[in-house]
Amino acid sequence: MKYETIHSLSLPKIGFGTWKIGGETSPNRAWDTKSLTALRSALEIGYTHFDTAEYYAAGHSEELVGRAVGESNTKRENLFITSKVSPEHLGYDDVFKSCDSSLRRLKMDYIDLYLIHWPGRGMKLEKTFPALNKLVRDGKVKHLGVSNFNLKLLKQSQAYSETPILTNQVPYSLPDHSYVENGVLEYCQQNDILVTAYSPVKFRSIRVNKTLKEITNAHSATPFQIALAWLVMQPRVITIPMSFDPQHIKENFDAAEILLSADEMTRLSNAWEKGNE
Repeated sequence: MKYETIHSLSLPKIGFGTWKIGGETSPNRAWDTKSLTALRSALEIGYTHFDTAEYYAAGHSEELVGRAVGESNTKRENLFITSKVSPEHLGYDDVFKSCDSSLRRLKMDYIDLYLIHWPGRGMKLEKTFPALNKLVRDGKVKHLGVSNFNLKLLKQSQAYSETPILTNQVPYSLPDHSYVENGVLEYCQQNDILVTAYSPVKFRSIRVNKTLKEITNAHSATPFQIALAWLVMQPRVITIPMSFDPQHIKENFDAAEILLSADEMTRLSNAWEKGNE
């Protein structure tokens, strides 16, 4: 596994996302078996970064992450757990309640990285960050970050945070360059902030794009692996794909070892321009 080192912290280039683990916007207990199988497979394969949120399955995702970790032989200190506070809980007191609830569901004493999940309507970062900063001082959270923040909100977050903003988690993939176009990626790369790419392989044209197919064949890889390799070859970019399939979970993990040439990187970057799809 390749790592990104930032602020004396080494994070794996590829982590495990948990959207749909345990359900979608509400718990789906019928998915528990396949969810736990996926989490156990990821732990056995060697994933160490697990990304969840209080929003995922209304907290049930966190419960299953905590259960899988608790039942594994993996030491807590060898894992990096990310969770997120929802936009409706950004009030000062609500931040503490949300974090405590996440810790209880995870059955953990601390969260490695705590993110504001989405900008909330009428959000007042000057009231949210004092609570987040206190969580860090109290040891319940190790690092702070944001998700789905534009450049203006990211800079405001930096101003209010007592510790460095570790990441901005955003949608980023071969066809989705919206956070390149709005300047967030370049700013993060120049200011020691990780971009955590979510939905990295969730697009319909992944199997049929001509350029992607050619590069996939050249590396004897899958289209999903090349799409992930394109992301993790970029500085200050990590990603968190998710799968229920143990084989795909392993293939995603192995994608970090694929080396793309500068020419292949450029071709892939341009592969979804109009007329190239």
